[in-house]
Amino acid sequence: MPVPVTRTERFAELFPKVPKFRARQIEEAVFSPHFKSWQDVTVFPKPMREVIAREIPWISVEASKVLESKRGDTFKALLKGSDGQLFETVLMANAKDQWTVCVSSQIGCAMGCVFCATGAMGFKRNLSSDEIADQIRFWNNYLLHCPVIPSRVEERTMNTHCHPSTPLRMTMLRISNVVFMGMGEPFNNIENVKKAIHLWTTYADIGPTHITLSTVGILPALEKVLTDPDWPNVRIAVSLHSADQKRRTAIVPSTVPDFLTKLATWCKRYEVEKGNRRHYVTFEYTLISGVNDSLDHARELVRYIKSAGAPKLNVIPLNPVSGKIYFAAKRDNIEAFKAEILRHGLDVTERRTMGEDIAAACGQLAAAE
Repeated sequence: MPVPVTRTERFAELFPKVPKFRARQIEEAVFSPHFKSWQDVTVFPKPMREVIAREIPWISVEASKVLESKRGDTFKALLKGSDGQLFETVLMANAKDQWTVCVSSQIGCAMGCVFCATGAMGFKRNLSSDEIADQIRFWNNYLLHCPVIPSRVEERTMNTHCHPSTPLRMTMLRISNVVFMGMGEPFNNIENVKKAIHLWTTYADIGPTHITLSTVGILPALEKVLTDPDWPNVRIAVSLHSADQKRRTAIVPSTVPDFLTKLATWCKRYEVEKGNRRHYVTFEYTLISGVNDSLDHARELVRYIKSAGAPKLNVIPLNPVSGKIYFAAKRDNIEAFKAEILRHGLDVTERRTMGEDIAAACGQLAAAE
């Protein structure tokens, strides 16, 4: 299905002869916390402003539903695009007492990872750069109006209250990080993803090192990361799930032949060309009971990580998805797996599960009404 036009594309159609700086003013306006509608944007002459207000939506998405986790640290929104199609985005409290947004890049996904609810949807369409970027605008507005204050935030802000006349401490309201770990494969929508990232880094006070793009590993797109001078220098996380080509293909059916060998070569090139203490490749590894969670699997993974220049490792306990036959690795297995990785001197962290009670955790997004 076609991707909806962006606001700057529509602006160019409406006003083909105006100076180029006017298009920049469009984006400056929508990302400004001081404006709530086009009528507030007085840098545009009134007649132009009236046309813009009539023809260009202030925001490209609207909420169909918002859910809050029982712990009060995770929120999931079901958003609707201009064509009525639905997708999900997640807001999570992070360790810095700020917020991380998990954004979607597509409606559905064609990668078909066997444990993932989004993959079971199939691919519907790409999101536009506005629909991607506006997920941050949506959550900024949500936090600003403060419909619910999680208890952990309320405790740490002490005497503040959810009332317009008594705003919360700004650090508690700030979105500091973005992760492309929502619906879709971002590298299969690379141009719109790139445009959205540039909008954030230009207008939304989010630096590239605070943005992580998670991919199953689209090799031509990974090459573009190294060769495109306009590619934003965000962090890259590759969903590996196995260090054996045959097993990895069973878990991620879209895996191409000789993928692991080519990925290892790319990782070493990345380390030489872009790597530093703030830019490094992370391998993501979902631990699935009886599939990839044994000590032999851990040792196999150690060998592969070393062959790829020792990227960092983030293990992820599998989150349950209705209708799937796969189960999370047992806690003892997870701890033994991590201990084996550490025994070989490699970095390993475990992703904290958040929002599983509202189907907002990794692998659970399915745009269900």
